[in-house]
Amino acid sequence: ESSTWSFNYDVMTDMHAMRDFAVSKNLGAYAGVADVLTAYNLHLTINLWGDVPYTQAFQGVTNFTPILDDQKVLYDTCLALLDRGITELSDPAVDGQLSSASDFIHGGDNAAWIKTAYLLKARLLNEITKTSSYDPAAVLAALGNSYESNDDDAQVTLFDGSGPWTQVAINNALLLLDGWLSSYFVGVTSDSLFGYYDPRLPAITNKASDGVYRGTQNGAGHTGSTTDQGVSVLPEDKWYSQPGAPLLIATYAEAKFIEAEAQFRSGNKPEAYDAYLEGITANMKKLNLADTSISNYLALPAVAVGSGNLTLALIMKEKYIACFLMPVTWDDMRRFDYAYKQFQLPANANLSEFIRRIDYPVIELSTNGKNVPNVKLTDHLWWDQ
Repeated sequence: ESSTWSFNYDVMTDMHAMRDFAVSKNLGAYAGVADVLTAYNLHLTINLWGDVPYTQAFQGVTNFTPILDDQKVLYDTCLALLDRGITELSDPAVDGQLSSASDFIHGGDNAAWIKTAYLLKARLLNEITKTSSYDPAAVLAALGNSYESNDDDAQVTLFDGSGPWTQVAINNALLLLDGWLSSYFVGVTSDSLFGYYDPRLPAITNKASDGVYRGTQNGAGHTGSTTDQGVSVLPEDKWYSQPGAPLLIATYAEAKFIEAEAQFRSGNKPEAYDAYLEGITANMKKLNLADTSISNYLALPAVAVGSGNLTLALIMKEKYIACFLMPVTWDDMRRFDYAYKQFQLPANANLSEFIRRIDYPVIELSTNGKNVPNVKLTDHLWWDQ
């Protein structure tokens, strides 16, 4: 928890400095990118901890005990940052400012950053489905300015060393085991939960040593020996964890599932169904599946249900697969009160209900304890009521 907290604040501190420098040099495109990335990282942070420092953060040695700002106010701050970033990046005067060499997400393309900002905005607007402020029309309007294909995806492939999931795979190969797949994910993509096989599974993981896809129950810990993994893991030769594998920030597939949900909630099932199918297709193409594998999966009766039989549960099940390893999955789980088919509490859980947030890290408690609220893991965030 402390490392995640530190990483998030390190990035936001860098973006704060980048924006100040960009403004001082009249580099509006860099200021816009700083706003978009600040919004992205601030959103990640509030969705883990709720109230966090922001307005009094990034002040260096002048303030070691910043107040924690209200999470709803910071949610609105994220939207404002995205809107400001879009405005800055849309100014014709800033075209060509971004260096393609230094921009390892979008290669210096202002228009690509604008699309990403709109998708992040749609993500935030769609997150509040449990509140009276939810407006599917606003979600769809943001999506209309976002991604049009997998080519638009925001992802990182340049790392100082290996990417995070590649490093997990390397560790697994060295039997430093911490990257085995959940039995629930394996159950969803094999035939044990829904009765049909998903061709994405072999693109993601390996079979266990006995030739069977086998996950590890959440909370159970590693079940193999020190010399035989005995379970499906993230290996070095699969899509998400191979050398050079991208770290996904936002994807076209996610955009289509957000669209499917917003259209469904608007009562427009035909449009929702088209977006649902396109989301599946986009993710399968991203994973380089063969066209026949894609068409065969889309033809399965349990997948090709028709617009009249489409359900939110089916949309979210497919989004869960397409957003593998992305933080938005936990946001979705909480929005849907963990009501995914046969999803259960982790083994050895100390609580009788699912967690809704995480504890404040030791690094913040030790340095800013007087401002940190007393919270429980079962406390709901403002949008998760």
